Amino acid sequence: MSTAGTATSPDATAFGGSRAYFEEIVGWLDGTDAASLTHGELEDDLDHRGRELLRVLLQDHLDLRARREQRVTLVDAEAVSRRSVEAGHNRTLTTVFGTVTVERLAYRHHHRPNLHPADALLNLPQERHSHGLRRLAAIESARGSFDDAVEAVERGTGVKVGKRQTEALAAKAASDVEDFYATRPHAPADHDDVLVVSADGKGIVMRPDSLRAATAAKAAASVPKLQTRLSKGEKRNRKRLAEVGAVYDCVPVPRTAHDVMAVSAATDEPPPAPKATNKWVTASVVDDAAEVISAIFDEAERRDPDHTRTWIALVDGNNHQIERIRSEADSRGIALSVVVDLVHVLEYLWGAAWCFYTEADPAAEAWVHDRAIAILDGQARHVAAGIRRRATTTGLNKATRTKADEAARYLVNKAPYLDYPTALTNGWPIATGVIEGACRHVVKDRMDITGARWSAQGAEAVLKLRAVKTNGDFDTYWRHHLQREQQRNHHSRYANQLIPAAA
Repeated sequence: MSTAGTATSPDATAFGGSRAYFEEIVGWLDGTDAASLTHGELEDDLDHRGRELLRVLLQDHLDLRARREQRVTLVDAEAVSRRSVEAGHNRTLTTVFGTVTVERLAYRHHHRPNLHPADALLNLPQERHSHGLRRLAAIESARGSFDDAVEAVERGTGVKVGKRQTEALAAKAASDVEDFYATRPHAPADHDDVLVVSADGKGIVMRPDSLRAATAAKAAASVPKLQTRLSKGEKRNRKRLAEVGAVYDCVPVPRTAHDVMAVSAATDEPPPAPKATNKWVTASVVDDAAEVISAIFDEAERRDPDHTRTWIALVDGNNHQIERIRSEADSRGIALSVVVDLVHVLEYLWGAAWCFYTEADPAAEAWVHDRAIAILDGQARHVAAGIRRRATTTGLNKATRTKADEAARYLVNKAPYLDYPTALTNGWPIATGVIEGACRHVVKDRMDITGARWSAQGAEAVLKLRAVKTNGDFDTYWRHHLQREQQRNHHSRYANQLIPAAA
């Protein structure tokens, strides 16, 4: 039988290197060296050899694609025909298996960068690190410190990526988060579900050059009181506020004041409460409160573009947040009710209670419970008046009644947002647990790692990635990110954004 056809075929020697290396592994396993190893030693050695086999397989495949690549008629984005074609143009690519070389045709033209259609088909990144490594860097950087991410990538792949490179890869990985959410379609929600928006903030310790101008000026002007650590006020001048926003749906659960304040130990069933579903969070250390609140309204409008659902905003009482939320709702023509978190109200009540009772006095708990019931029944101003009256009749001086006065002032000032009777009757949530949890999980758990000092760019990337992971969207986002990468780096360089098909 003639073999002339196979002798000249470009595929005749395809995967010769990987086949030879596979046989080498089999020979080692069949030999005396492997026979003397424990199973753990076998695992370690096979892990190393297996990665190298995968690298050689990938290299053989890339070599085969290079041999099969055929010349095509090519027109770039400026409508210039690329008629000069050169073979043998190489670039390296560091992958999760190791470093490989990609050989492809280069389409040339005077004074213009070369075009490589094979790069577009492979969706090669601009940097030398593959998208697989970028994905790992993103996942690990969002999970723990950058030092830990470097170790995790090397442990999982055997590839050493520097700390600065890991930070840069994480930043690249987060570059399409806003575009992803702006273009993502939403499944319609039940019209009767309440649509909740919420916002809060959490400070992040920054590098001096990444502080906002006003904070940087205070930090530069401050003189440390202690030599070995910062005092409480000084720490504020080292932080930049990360603005956090949340949007979610919930089925209304009507209830009473006594349902809310029920002592859970007295019953087998927990008190009824609305359950948050379809939670979405965002966070930014670059954007200010107005921009983040605008983003959460964008997300809410994607869920209810016609504004037919019930909208509420849950806040902790921060005046600036309330102003921004109301301003955003008014500018969009949205009817929205603002509700102050009950837990913050209770904290003020407990502060007042210690003006009247000694620590651990059970009577203090009963006093707080009764005032909370009254506030939930719509009597916030009456409770405030009662607190002030008791502080006066008890004869407390200015210093010892401070917390009582603060509680009374808070209740009066926030009374327009303490309409709990309407909220409970309509089944709305009245606690900011979702946004509080987002501040802890998205921001504090990662950004407050001991010794961390953040750049604005690094912090922003990690916040975006943690938000995407918290939303359960990372895999879907990653597919979107790779599509955007191909469009930016490749499709946009060709006429009509067309990439020649593989021959």
